[in-house]
Parts: sequence; structure tokens; C-alpha cells
Amino acid sequence: PRHKCGNKNSCPQNHFAFKIISGAANVVGPSLCFNDVILMSSVKNNIGRGLNIALVNGTSGQLLKESTFDMYSG
Repeated sequence: PRHKCGNKNSCPQNHFAFKIISGAANVVGPSLCFNDVILMSSVKNNIGRGLNIALVNGTSGQLLKESTFDMYSG
């Protein structure tokens, strides 16, 4: 069976599935899947170097905001 976000196991009832992939230097970008929806990835062109953050409503699972903070440039 297929599980949300490609995880090995299903989440319990009333829980959200998520998967975070950190990436590899500047070769492979990070990605963030939440409840079987890709929120951030190189394909969506909404990631960058540094911290990539997605703010999600913990009750509804709705994406509220996404942002990238470049820690290298200051």
C-alpha cells in the first residue's frame, strides 16, 4: 500500500504525515511534504540555501506561509 508522503508506515488517525529531505549541498535541493502535498521543493522553485521554513496550521493542515532565510549572506 502507498502511504502519504512516501513514508514507510501510515500515521494514526487525526495525525498529519510529513517528510523532510534536507538536500545535499548545491546538488540536490531540500523538499518538504506535508499530508501528501509537496509544500517546498526545487520543482516548485520556492527553496533556497539556508533555512527553508513552512508554517502550517496544526489543526487544519493548511499552509500559512513559506520562506527562506539565507544564513550565509547574513
